Amino acid sequence: MQTAPRSPASRIAEISRATSETDIQVRIDLDGQGQGRIATGIGFLDHMLTALCRHSLIDMDIAAKGDLHIDFHHTTEDVGIVLGQAVRQALGDKRGIRRYGHALVPMDEALVEAAIDISGRPFLAWSASFPRDKVGEMDTELFEEFFRAFAMNSGITLHVTQKAGTNAHHIAEGCFKALARALRMAVETDPRTAGAIPSTKGVLEA
Repeated sequence: MQTAPRSPASRIAEISRATSETDIQVRIDLDGQGQGRIATGIGFLDHMLTALCRHSLIDMDIAAKGDLHIDFHHTTEDVGIVLGQAVRQALGDKRGIRRYGHALVPMDEALVEAAIDISGRPFLAWSASFPRDKVGEMDTELFEEFFRAFAMNSGITLHVTQKAGTNAHHIAEGCFKALARALRMAVETDPRTAGAIPSTKGVLEA
């Protein structure tokens, strides 16, 4: 894994990760405008990551090449890993952030809630189910793999709860948009904290 130096004046991170299964480059700006260039080779994943970018207001450039001739698992999981690492790096010591974020997002008949604590204690609680095995060519079981990889590598506690929904596309999109809105809230700087770390311990373990 290669990482570019993080400027103290910015919340930008660039990470590259190459294995025998995937080759991934990610660049993010936590203080962006939701602009992105997404190319993973998986059409539906690109669609979901574009929604994540737009609704989190985090600029994202994500380029991935993977062993798609086998299946989409390695690419999906590894994109989650590298994106999570980039968020963690861009946050630095987490001074002045709101830390917590939550969102309840309707997507037609689907309703999904996401709650985040940028705690340094990675955990995923996943409660979403899909009425079919695939959306487009993507296996729906891979959504949980992406969210778990992202949570574990960003160092966040993440709860995703599906409250309603019968359409697999809508449920998946609700999950990504809820994550986006919760993440947007949690990474925001809070001027009332005067740059303090939002923890009574004085540190958020990474």
